[in-house]
Amino acid sequence: MAGHSKWKNIQHRKGAADAKRGAVFTKLAKEIMVAAKLGGGDENANPRLRTAVIKARQNSMPKDNIERAVKKGTGELEGVTYEEGVYEGYGPGGIAIMVEVLTDKKSRTVPELKSLFKTNGGTMAEANAVAYLFDKKGLILVEGENITEDAIMEIALEAGAEDIEKDDEKVFAVKTAVNDFHAVLGAMEPQCTAKGFKIIESSLRYIPQTTITLEGEKGKEALELIQALEDNDDVQNVYSNLEITDNLVE
Repeated sequence: MAGHSKWKNIQHRKGAADAKRGAVFTKLAKEIMVAAKLGGGDENANPRLRTAVIKARQNSMPKDNIERAVKKGTGELEGVTYEEGVYEGYGPGGIAIMVEVLTDKKSRTVPELKSLFKTNGGTMAEANAVAYLFDKKGLILVEGENITEDAIMEIALEAGAEDIEKDDEKVFAVKTAVNDFHAVLGAMEPQCTAKGFKIIESSLRYIPQTTITLEGEKGKEALELIQALEDNDDVQNVYSNLEITDNLVE
């Protein structure tokens, strides 16, 4: 549909849920810290850190904040130790939800998530209850005024991407295997820059194999649950198989 971007729509909705810039920076800093702790503070030698820093820059996070987060991760500055986790659940209308968290206290986070699901018409589920409905992929969104499918396909396939999908008139979504994501992103960046294209989003995410469309109150309830989860301080990302339509976002 012309003018309707599925992936940018989701990011816009998440941006609205994370209205306070400080909350966004906190979540970005946590990812940088974890990446630096696991793989070191050198972006060139640590693909996960490089991706986290790129995302921070895309969100206008100050350079000082980024550097401080890296140093906390490597131990040069005192910082908090975070644990990664993925939780699953169901929302209104039976939608499937995956929640990625970074927490310093799992005993606090899990009850909070259960409460958010319960009070918003959903329920937490056991591990692997809904994960089979999603594929974990790398996703790279490329935008350009004069972008064409042939041009982006040449760049993406040469870099090792799996699939290309037109998102709207000016945006293409490039999908990769998880293990190839950082290599594909690194190979695409200079090629896109040379052609005047811009990578506006790049991340590993859970992509639903099929989606569910909910209308009216049920759809709004489902979206409210997703937004409530996203607003939680320990939640990094929320993925669902809810089809985000214009009438739900408005």
